[in-house]
Amino acid sequence: QVQLVESGGGTVQAGGSLRLSCVYSGRAFTFTTVGWFRQPPGKEREFVAAISWTRGSPYIGNSVKGRFTVSRDMAKNTVYLQMNILRPEDTAVYSCAARERVVVDESRLSLPTTYNYWGQGTQVTVSS
Repeated sequence: QVQLVESGGGTVQAGGSLRLSCVYSGRAFTFTTVGWFRQPPGKEREFVAAISWTRGSPYIGNSVKGRFTVSRDMAKNTVYLQMNILRPEDTAVYSCAARERVVVDESRLSLPTTYNYWGQGTQVTVSS
């Protein structure tokens, strides 16, 4: 069984920072890409960022570019989402997701259907 567990969410004032973690555990599983998505209350799920597990190449969504970064620690099976200069509109449930096969078309990184496994999510609330 593959398990992804997010942590690091919470409540922060606008302008503040949070770092989310996504830890993989379970059966031997080779994944190639890990993505972060968020779902604000009453809205559709939105792509935030992704990272190539082997190359470490980051892909950042336009709405958070310049404020969020994504990284991974292969020894810890962990992907991080560093969120800076947070805004009230960043309030959402943040989830990580993993994909087994290589993504050839990078435009598909932003699609939830690209990913095979999902975590339960962690709440991020940004107060004004």
